[in-house]
Amino acid sequence: MDFFSRVGMWFADMGATLKAKFILNFIDGDRWRFLANGFLVTLEVTILAVSIGIVLGFLVAIIRSAHDTTGRFRVLDWICRVYLTVIRGTPVVVQLMIIYFVVFASVNIDKVFVAVIAFGFNSGAYVAEIVRGGIMSVDRGQMEAGRSLGFSYAGTMLYIIVPQAFKNVLPSLANELIVLLKETSVAGYIALIDLTKAGDIIRGRTYDAFMPLIAVALIYLGTVMLMSKGVRVLERRLRNSDH
Repeated sequence: MDFFSRVGMWFADMGATLKAKFILNFIDGDRWRFLANGFLVTLEVTILAVSIGIVLGFLVAIIRSAHDTTGRFRVLDWICRVYLTVIRGTPVVVQLMIIYFVVFASVNIDKVFVAVIAFGFNSGAYVAEIVRGGIMSVDRGQMEAGRSLGFSYAGTMLYIIVPQAFKNVLPSLANELIVLLKETSVAGYIALIDLTKAGDIIRGRTYDAFMPLIAVALIYLGTVMLMSKGVRVLERRLRNSDH
């Protein structure tokens, strides 16, 4: 048997093996449903958590910026600093387990809700610093112009500063969504069947790690690539709107 025949047979055997593994991991017992349902859970947690993170992050950023500018809200600023220090200084998986196994230990609570709260509070800390940087990037003359037009400090911040800051940090917020999507892969620590946990369940039933884990990785990769494409389009439109 010549070399090319052996190579052809090797590829044929490899193809048959991969086909058998694919059927075993995804077709038999409709195991693909684990990945589909897990992906939906991952998207649900990500979208809800980033929504909480954006609201909380803007609130913290405004409080901190107001304190830095006017010296007011000293107690609230101290609370925000503690929040940022604790959240950014501890791993998100530890925060997730504390909320589930400690805070809600005596309560029968939906795991999705726990994950949304944990990842939302975690995201809020990073969003706060992103937004605060955006607020600081707005020229100080904008605040003076708003006050000269008769706006209060709060009104100037709400109607003039924050909209400009939001436009400046929108691409960074979109990137935070991508980061958060990947961070939710640790949700399985509280037995939430997200995408990663779904792949692990299939692996445990078929005793084959290759197919389910590669499938999980490819789904994450494809989703992140789509999101990254959306971020690039958003950045291009924002640049064009400045001309």
